[in-house]
Amino acid sequence: MIKFPGFIELQQNGYLGVDFSNSSLTEEDFIEASKKLLNHGVGAFLATIITSSEETYRRNLPIMAKAMKSPELEGRVLGIHAEGPFLSDKPGAVGAHNPDWVKEPSIVFFKQMQEWAEGSIKLLTIAAENDGAEELTKFAADSGVAVSLGHQMADYEAMKRCADAGASLLTHLGNGIPNEINRHKNQLWAALACDGLTAMIITDGHHLPAELVKVVIRAKGLENILFVSDASPIAGMPPGKYNVLGNNAILEEDGLLHNPEKKCLVGSSATMLECANFLADQDFITPEEIVKLGFSNPLKAIGIDPETFTAPCNVSWDADSAKFICE
Repeated sequence: MIKFPGFIELQQNGYLGVDFSNSSLTEEDFIEASKKLLNHGVGAFLATIITSSEETYRRNLPIMAKAMKSPELEGRVLGIHAEGPFLSDKPGAVGAHNPDWVKEPSIVFFKQMQEWAEGSIKLLTIAAENDGAEELTKFAADSGVAVSLGHQMADYEAMKRCADAGASLLTHLGNGIPNEINRHKNQLWAALACDGLTAMIITDGHHLPAELVKVVIRAKGLENILFVSDASPIAGMPPGKYNVLGNNAILEEDGLLHNPEKKCLVGSSATMLECANFLADQDFITPEEIVKLGFSNPLKAIGIDPETFTAPCNVSWDADSAKFICE
């Protein structure tokens, strides 16, 4: 029987209306949203803050750093994923992020962010093509932070340079790029070809079609893939119109969360449990492999031995329904 502590989420933007990047975030709201998420198939997670104003970083990073040390969350909120601000500001690549808050790669500002976060930033997403990306990658990686490439217009050479400097991941591969790309020279093919970069993919059924998920897994191999939900702050909420992550977005009945004006997705309405069960519905991956991609590989990506991770086991594989379930 397959039973384990729960899926490990590396990209959680909020939950049930609580936005980790909102300038009104409170410690109490962060703790309550986190506790509910941890009861919904998630064994542990990184709290994600997207590209934000300097004032929001100064305010929210200490709040999250303090909250994750609380008795309720210690050992379960494993750190912070800073998805930005060192991204591309180009349309398509910037996605739902505010281009006005994008910054050029800066070791000085990253050090300031890490100081506000009390050293709890464990994952940093940057665009590989920007001046200073290699230097920031090396600095962050040398300090024990996993560096992921995403929201970028980078070509193969730029990704390779950052990989050589210490980058080890790709943030939501296949997303955070323009809708129309060159059929040969594009960010997707370059990322697939760049050895040494583990691909994070969103398997909510909306961000990537199943056939592309299959191709990515085959190209990268099971050791170099992990899945995330990229859950937005309205994950778990009913369909409707929301202002989320700075976007006027619509959550459709089928779970699609999008900004119709910008023609981009605004994170996911799914959690890791739903993403795992989307994979379980496919014929190219086994339950054991899904656990590898959703539990073991994410922990390894941020430097944690899966054998040493302890949390209550609350997820199991139900063979009768062919689904992962919470207990």
